[in-house]
Amino acid sequence: MDTKLTLKLDNSIIEQAKKYAKENNISLSKLIETYLLAVTTKKKKSIKISPLVQSLTGVVTLKEDDEKGYTDFLSEKYK
Repeated sequence: MDTKLTLKLDNSIIEQAKKYAKENNISLSKLIETYLLAVTTKKKKSIKISPLVQSLTGVVTLKEDDEKGYTDFLSEKYK
């Protein structure tokens, strides 16, 4: 059963939400309903890890200096 709900939101957020809903061909009500359902559903997604991947866990250890150097490398690469 559908029930009416009144919300007070910042006008700019409402306008952005309306634009998003229109671009995605969905009503604003359905958009909000979907969001509320997503945040209130307590499903945990379980990811199965293959035995091969599990066996590789912890094989490589990095020193703190190595980790920082790699982080810096990636930061530069993806500027």
